[in-house]
Amino acid sequence: MTQRGSYAKGVARREQILEAALTVIAREGYRAASVREIADAVGLSQAGLLHYFDSKEHLFVEILRKRDELDLRTYHPEGAEDLPSAYERMIAHNAQVPGLVHLFARMSVEASDPAHPAHAYFAERTSGFLDGLRDWFREAADAGRMAPEISPATASRLVQAAWDGAQLQWLLDPSVDMAAIVRAAFQSALTGRQAQLR
Repeated sequence: MTQRGSYAKGVARREQILEAALTVIAREGYRAASVREIADAVGLSQAGLLHYFDSKEHLFVEILRKRDELDLRTYHPEGAEDLPSAYERMIAHNAQVPGLVHLFARMSVEASDPAHPAHAYFAERTSGFLDGLRDWFREAADAGRMAPEISPATASRLVQAAWDGAQLQWLLDPSVDMAAIVRAAFQSALTGRQAQLR
């Protein structure tokens, strides 16, 4: 087999592992899911699975990257303009995959250490998340749909804080309506007034 063929096979195998891992963690939860379970799901030993990743932490980072990729493709495809509705659908879906939400929350705390393998992922993700929100709020402001007393940058931070906070609250209390909190954050940012949760 050529080197190119071996590389392509390795990439395909990594994708298979990540898709299986998403299913295992969504079903079993972050704490219950082990590298062994993920390896079993794709017919590998633990050592064989980790051959495709630098460490268990790197595996979990790549699982989160894969989740982001699938969520964007499903809930906010390229060219879609209705960002608030896309984000509402995305965070509402998160209620169906608590293990992945817990993985994200746990690793986001650990990633505050610049030496942690997830640090770069969270820094890049936050930057991209805020960039997309700022662009959307700038367009809303240019169209006269946004209160002048709040800047697109502040509005973006408000939505990000609501998103992250809603997930943490939901992990403690599954009755929390994460989508409603994100919806209210967008409304508050656009109107400059506190939105009421239903």
